[in-house]
Parts: sequence; C-alpha cells; structure tokens
Amino acid sequence: MKEGPIVETPLRVAVLLGSIRDGRFGPTVASWIRGHLDARQDMTADVIDLVETPLPTVFPVLGQPPVSEEAVAQLAAVSPRLAAADAFVIVTPEYNRSFPASLKNAIDWHSREWHAKPVGFVGYGGFSAGLRAVEQLRLVFAELHAVTVRDAVGLQAPWAQIGPDGTAPNPGGDAAAKAMLDQLAWWGHALRSARAARPYGA
Repeated sequence: MKEGPIVETPLRVAVLLGSIRDGRFGPTVASWIRGHLDARQDMTADVIDLVETPLPTVFPVLGQPPVSEEAVAQLAAVSPRLAAADAFVIVTPEYNRSFPASLKNAIDWHSREWHAKPVGFVGYGGFSAGLRAVEQLRLVFAELHAVTVRDAVGLQAPWAQIGPDGTAPNPGGDAAAKAMLDQLAWWGHALRSARAARPYGA
C-alpha cells in the first residue's frame, strides 16, 4: 500500500521587530519578511512590534515574578505569543556594531519561551547590512538554548530597496529570505517533533 505525503501543521513563526526608534525603518523590513512568510504553506506569521507591545525595563529580583500590575499586563501581551511560537525571526537594525537595547530587554524577559526552538535573522543597516548585530545575537540565543540557523538575511540600505508596501525588486534579498526560511522550516519541524517526543530540560 502506497503511503501519501506527510502533511504537517504549519509552523507558528513569531517575527520580533526589535527597533523602537522614532523614524525607524523596521516596520517596512518586517512587512517585507512577513510577505515571504505569508507566501509559504508551511508557516504562519505573528509580528510582535515592541512599539505596540512595550515591555518593562526594570526587572524584579532574580527568580521572582514581576510585581506591578503594569509589568504583568505588558508581559501578558508578548510572552504567550513567544511561548506559542515554533520558531522565530528577529528583525534588527545595527546600532553601534550591535543590536538595540529594546530587543535585548525583550529577550531577557523570557527564558523557556526560547528553549529548543530555531531562530532566523533579518538584519538591516548601512555598510554592514546589520550582520554585526546578527552575529552578537547568535551568542545571546546560544545561552538561551535556542538554535540559530546558519543563513541570515542582511539588507544593506534597505530604504533604497524596499517600497512602502513592503515589496522589493531585489532578487538577491528574496533569495536570501527563502534560504533562511527554508532552514528555519527544517529546524522548526525537527525541533517541534523532538520537543513533543521528549520535553527539553535545561
């Protein structure tokens, strides 16, 4: 008896937009990568914009939950969405050879949400195309038991490439996005199955 193809539930991909700077170009970049995700049958996207969902900047005592009602409410708008994700795409500019403090704050507020899940990156900026920020983020996510995919997207001067509607006549950028998302899909399915078969302990 011939078996049919395995049909897998689409991966839930949280796209985390890290910049909160006035005049930021990040929403346009996020819209561009969202377009690539929406075009796929194996992924669904949830864009988390840290301007729309700000997080507290004062942490509680180590190991203790937040105490203020405002902090609890702010985390409730983000944390369940990260926990529900099977994979992540981080959209980050490069600030002074690194990534924004707002992004590090969002990462540090969470722990198990990242465990045993894959992370892809879309960096953007000037000469370096945001890739120095991406390389530093790889170190951070390694500490959080996440798996970063090998290929990242680096957009050099994206404001000259991507239109307001989030589309870009840039075959190189589109090819890089596809390569990154293909790797994210492989790791996303593999790690989701592994977590279901054997919960990850850290």
